[in-house]
Amino acid sequence: MDYGRIRDYLYSLEPEPDERLEELRAYAKAERVPIIRRETESLLRTLIRARDPKHILEIGTAIGYSALVMAGCTGGDILTMENYEKRIPIARSNIERAGLSERIRLMEGDAGELLAGLSGSFDFIFLDAAKGQYINWLPDIVRLMDRGAILFADNVLQDLTVLESRFTVERRERTTHSRMREFLHAIKHDERLESSVLPIGDGVSISVRR
Repeated sequence: MDYGRIRDYLYSLEPEPDERLEELRAYAKAERVPIIRRETESLLRTLIRARDPKHILEIGTAIGYSALVMAGCTGGDILTMENYEKRIPIARSNIERAGLSERIRLMEGDAGELLAGLSGSFDFIFLDAAKGQYINWLPDIVRLMDRGAILFADNVLQDLTVLESRFTVERRERTTHSRMREFLHAIKHDERLESSVLPIGDGVSISVRR
């Protein structure tokens, strides 16, 4: 099956993109900032529309692209986290330019520490940050999920390397490889979650809190 042709065809079905978001996507490409792939973005939009969450948690702001996408699909509020200092002012600027500073709150710092200090609950969580930390953050993420809440995790197939033996992966990538496999096993076997892993984009997992 030619996944490249399938992807290109699916792209051709998309409506005219938002000019502001296209500017951010072009910037991300030029500056090599990893943002959500188009096909993954389409699925994210659909889930947000279906769930219509009132409280969204995003782990991994980057330049604010995904936060703006989600804000455009719901009237709920978004709490987003970013630890990379160089991207934080860019994200803040993009959120302000979109007139969404009142609905999108950006927290600076290590996600693990920020998550541990959070209370309350969220009905949608978008996870797109340091891939080797997904498994470490999972206990707090589940703690913060309402019943029926959705956890949407991106890049879980790691360019398909997660399918391979750890010994075929470059040594510097082996820890992330092992931890991602552990994360996927955990969400599939956690009795509090109903999870599916999909080969969309670079792989996504969708988990619903029982």
